[in-house]
Amino acid sequence: MKNFFASCLGTIFGLFLFAFLGLALLIGLFAAAASAGSKANLKEISVAQGAFLVLNLSANITDAPPPSEFKKLLNKLSGEGDAQTYSLRQIVSSLQRAASDSRIGGVYLTGSLQPEGYGAGFAALREIRAALEEVKAKKKLVVAYVAYASKRDYYLLSVADRIYLNPYSALDLTGFASEPQFYADMFKKYGIGVQVTRVGKYKSAVEPYTRNNLSEENREQIAKLLGDLWTEWRAGVEQARKIPAAKLQELSDTKPIVYPEDAIKLNLATHSAHLPQVLEELRGLAGSDSENPRTFRQVKFEDYYASEIKRKEGDPTQPGVEDTRTRVAVVYAEGNIIDGSSSAEGNVAGDRFARQLRKLRQDNNVKAIVLRVNSPGGSAFASEVMLQELKLARDAGKPVVVSFGTVAASGGYYIACASDRIFVQPNTITGSIGVFGILPNVKDFANSWGVTFDQVKTSKYGAIESIKYPKTPEELAQIQGFVDRIYDQFIDHVAKARKMEPSKVKEIAQGRVWSGSEAVRLGLCDEVGSLEKAIAFAKEKASLPANAAVSEWPKEKEFAEQLAEALNQKGNPLARIWGSSPASRLAKEMAGPLRELEALNDPRAVYARMPFLMSVE
Repeated sequence: MKNFFASCLGTIFGLFLFAFLGLALLIGLFAAAASAGSKANLKEISVAQGAFLVLNLSANITDAPPPSEFKKLLNKLSGEGDAQTYSLRQIVSSLQRAASDSRIGGVYLTGSLQPEGYGAGFAALREIRAALEEVKAKKKLVVAYVAYASKRDYYLLSVADRIYLNPYSALDLTGFASEPQFYADMFKKYGIGVQVTRVGKYKSAVEPYTRNNLSEENREQIAKLLGDLWTEWRAGVEQARKIPAAKLQELSDTKPIVYPEDAIKLNLATHSAHLPQVLEELRGLAGSDSENPRTFRQVKFEDYYASEIKRKEGDPTQPGVEDTRTRVAVVYAEGNIIDGSSSAEGNVAGDRFARQLRKLRQDNNVKAIVLRVNSPGGSAFASEVMLQELKLARDAGKPVVVSFGTVAASGGYYIACASDRIFVQPNTITGSIGVFGILPNVKDFANSWGVTFDQVKTSKYGAIESIKYPKTPEELAQIQGFVDRIYDQFIDHVAKARKMEPSKVKEIAQGRVWSGSEAVRLGLCDEVGSLEKAIAFAKEKASLPANAAVSEWPKEKEFAEQLAEALNQKGNPLARIWGSSPASRLAKEMAGPLRELEALNDPRAVYARMPFLMSVE
């Protein structure tokens, strides 16, 4: 028996030792990968004369800085986020540098965009288009090759001097559409009740849970918004390809799938060729690579950015590196606005974001703040917390300039009400000035399974937050009063920020979404302009030189913090089944809106959020 216990203890000790050594080895590998990635981000490269800058667009393009190398590794291991991620500023700054770099002979664009979340939106693509135009203005070729061009792809690639289409591909000119999903009948079937409180007849974020189709008001605003975005898309292609917008509309209505031979005749493309032919032509344009004569002289965008821009700036964004320069801080609010301090990707946590702004306000080296918004909004309380911190920064004498990305609506617009100027793109989705509350109850669902409830309370409204019963008319009136109060505060913030009468704001509010061009016309934004233009304005406002330093926030986290989050992160069971097949796409589209409910965590269940399903395809 003694030998038995000794054997058991030895086995247990061996298992613990094995687990400990395995964990230590895993951490060591992760640390090595993170360190290697960090060094790779700062490597020096040699650019051959006449080389083409190669930008593979098979990626997601976010406004905020991309994940760290360690995070990318974790995503690959978990099966999540397989697409490469670049930031908008990485691409734009690299293209602008390439335009003036005498060694760069041109730019080669390849691949198809892989949008995820709020990434690779049309407003961001418009800024990249402008940077490509700068390259062309310096008499440098922009060459593009695509196997199949989506509307997003072509909006960007249409700028190119030479557009090569694979002979077996096509161009998508089908126009834009938005197809909201509705769950009211499903909830009714399973006995889940939903009551809502809202202000604004266009505040349609609650409709998926209360209706089985679009309201007339919602249909009206979506039609107007899509029309504005489609007009901007056609205007961009018309300018680039010299094809009248009316002709593009005719093609969209009669021949929306354009094959290479017709695309060339219409000047939508210039060549039809397979990839090996394209690479051979690039070899003729750029010359043969000295190390590999079979290919053309080139430099990858990632390497070029790391060597020519990040290294020369001293890379203060790296963990543990203190930035002591006088500078402008660019702060990104990208994703759903939620209450609290969560660090989960895809969300903007109000308390965490406010702390970040507080540090920048107290940093004497930060002379101005540029807020880049790519968010549909969310928690009204969190939006207010963030707004107040931005107001304090302005009161401290630091200009606050706002740049709107693809989406800056509801809470995303709310936080912009503490700014000296708002820049927007014509195809930005903004506005949605309105508030709602969503109040589910499970009474019928529970009853159908034989579960019943009873109640004891000390006062009439003691159970007002319960989800076991539908709200009484009196309870709904109390909640509606709170929603009305938040809406009035929202209107007041906008009226003061935009120097408008509250009555005028209410006319254009009502929860309605607008395109950026309409927002400028209505006075909700100041002017059309890119993120770089917003940064330039902030420097001027703060009396800084044009070459003043720029730092981006949030910064990359320390390795220890990333590892701790990784060890605490719950796996996503859907990640492994979400692929590109029709079945997996359907699963993703069905699950996505329901997962958005997780972001509804306002302490008073009141939200400044644009419609959930404003997906433009």
